Amino acid sequence: MSVIKADVGSVGGHCCPHPLQLESCRKVLEKCVDDGTLIDFYVTHAGDDIELIMTHTRGEDSRGIHEAAWNAFVDATKVAKAMHLYAAGQDLLSDAFSGNVRGMGPGAAEISFEERKSEPVMIFMADKTEPSAFNLPFAKVFADPFHTTGLVIDPRLHQGFRFEVVDVIDHKKAVLETPQELHDLLVLIGDTSRFAIRRICSKDEKLGVAASISTEKLSLTAGHYVGKDDPCAVVRAQAGLPAVGEVLQPFLVPHLVAGWCRGSHYGPFYPCSIEDSAPTYFDGPPRICALGFQVRDGHLVGMEDPSKSKVGFHEPVDYFKSTVFDHARAKSTEIADYIRRHGPFMPAIVPPEELEYTTRPEVLKKLESRMQPL
Repeated sequence: MSVIKADVGSVGGHCCPHPLQLESCRKVLEKCVDDGTLIDFYVTHAGDDIELIMTHTRGEDSRGIHEAAWNAFVDATKVAKAMHLYAAGQDLLSDAFSGNVRGMGPGAAEISFEERKSEPVMIFMADKTEPSAFNLPFAKVFADPFHTTGLVIDPRLHQGFRFEVVDVIDHKKAVLETPQELHDLLVLIGDTSRFAIRRICSKDEKLGVAASISTEKLSLTAGHYVGKDDPCAVVRAQAGLPAVGEVLQPFLVPHLVAGWCRGSHYGPFYPCSIEDSAPTYFDGPPRICALGFQVRDGHLVGMEDPSKSKVGFHEPVDYFKSTVFDHARAKSTEIADYIRRHGPFMPAIVPPEELEYTTRPEVLKKLESRMQPL
């Protein structure tokens, strides 16, 4: 399963892609089903990011799959430019596909697995934040026994997980095992400006990968601020892995993540439905959406009538549409209002090293000559 996303233009500023952009992506992926590249797909969006959810048998980092996504984004960009949409083609950092979208702007979360008897898969899509936004919630899900009861009472979860953590600055990685290396893991992923969880694997080899998160950093790739990273993630649930409810529970507490307006602020995660994902208050708050599917013989199964279902057209479970998360949304709004009252003062704005990739350095240059020795 490959989830590849990009912001290639939106209506009314950084809000949401136009329906014609989504339709153009569907047409590209439909051809990929016809020629055997894909088994199934679903096109959606989270805020201003188009999300392509695809199933296939070509493995991770497949040139054919990544090229299909690239072509879909190129066509959506053409639609955006024709309509004069905002930030048309923003996440496409090259004019030509080079074999893989990694390092070219789009983000990708991919997972290879052998289907279990029943295979629930959850797709998380964030807007106006960075890859490390998943550090805290996924640490709770896969490593905190006070959060995930399955770690205590399910023999397959009891043995723990392996976390692959990447250093997005020095492009290095480390694999740490829980529970025995939990404190070492927290030393790294607590620094959300530098470290991000990329993959979580069950120690039960039959289960394999449990979660995959996109960790591409747009500003580091481009060398300047071109929009926030807006990560996506794929999580497999149940039957030896955390329950769906255990995976969703952390988002009831809207923790602070970096991003928000101009990619320069800390703001609370706002769990919401796809239809409510357009960022509005100060270009936010940072949105998090989650969709649920069953995977059957490589096909996506949602709430649609199986006898009438069509490849590419599905009705996934929209988890955060639930009124249970009304409390989290209200809390997120309260936190957002409070932290915005700090204006341009820390801790409302991100640290100076992260502001280096925004437009702030241009302003500082004006003041260099004004700074005199004491």
